[in-house]
Amino acid sequence: MSQSKLTDRFGRTVNYVRLSVTDRCDFRCVYCMAEEMTFLPRQQVLTLEEIARIARTFVSLGTEKIRLTGGEPLVRKDIIELVREIGTYGLRDFAMTTNGSQLTTMAEPLRKAGLKRLNISLDSLDPIKFASITRTGKLSRVLEGIDAAREAGFKGIKLNTVVMKGGNDHEVPDLIEFARKKNVDITFIEEMPLGEISEHDRGKALCTSDEVRDIVRQHHELIPTPEDSGGPARYYRMSDSPIKVGFISPHSHNFCSTCNRVRVTVEGRLLLCLGNEHSVDLRRVLRGYPVTDDKLRQTIIDSMDLKPERHHFSTNGDVQILRFMNMTGG
Repeated sequence: MSQSKLTDRFGRTVNYVRLSVTDRCDFRCVYCMAEEMTFLPRQQVLTLEEIARIARTFVSLGTEKIRLTGGEPLVRKDIIELVREIGTYGLRDFAMTTNGSQLTTMAEPLRKAGLKRLNISLDSLDPIKFASITRTGKLSRVLEGIDAAREAGFKGIKLNTVVMKGGNDHEVPDLIEFARKKNVDITFIEEMPLGEISEHDRGKALCTSDEVRDIVRQHHELIPTPEDSGGPARYYRMSDSPIKVGFISPHSHNFCSTCNRVRVTVEGRLLLCLGNEHSVDLRRVLRGYPVTDDKLRQTIIDSMDLKPERHHFSTNGDVQILRFMNMTGG
């Protein structure tokens, strides 16, 4: 009998896959990549057909949730065609993480193609601070993109904010009010030590989820909720608003014991953990001879033995992983 779900050595079922479709981005966010980046040559990047084949294989192994990531997925040519294809796979949840810059023109086509939810990065409501964090981004364009997503009829829209002490932590109350006004969820994320950066000291800039919760509680009571998005966030609600407030805490409250996800990089590396280098080369399988679905399936099944029990991020700012976040996928 063929295997219909993926289980690792620690009894965790893997049913959530994040697929990076590009390492390129029209922003250069300080916590994600260097200002001057060298991107992958085209031949090293998976084709859209190869990405779809990987997605289809994971679905045959019990995957219920797929998120498309980057870099910025909306700068990948013909991304709508990939969304339309994966949208036919019968997923419980089909989402995308985006910086929002392209949503003014692409939100409606994405929804019509079958995408169900959007996570939109928003680290500041101050145009100058936003430009400083993103290096190349315009806040007004992202705000217009958020409105376009709402007008396109997306029911699931969530803002993602990486909180940096001394950087944007003072904006947490304003970001909460913005989310309430727009009737969208918001999740605050601890910065992860991926890639060498020089703009700030990660050890000093780390703002823990507990600290962010304390800031929010000065303005709103937070009520814990058992709701689960199938990802690492822990959610709260407010008595006078329908939105959810989430916290992703890779440092202070690691979520490894319930980890149900893996990532595939744009060059076809299957990463078994964001905070480790354990990986399997799926591109080699896809471009080998002969290429069979059974071989790809078995490679993915066998890879579960490499999934570690947990990551070990330190809080002193040291880089544990040399690859940048744009290589991994958000």
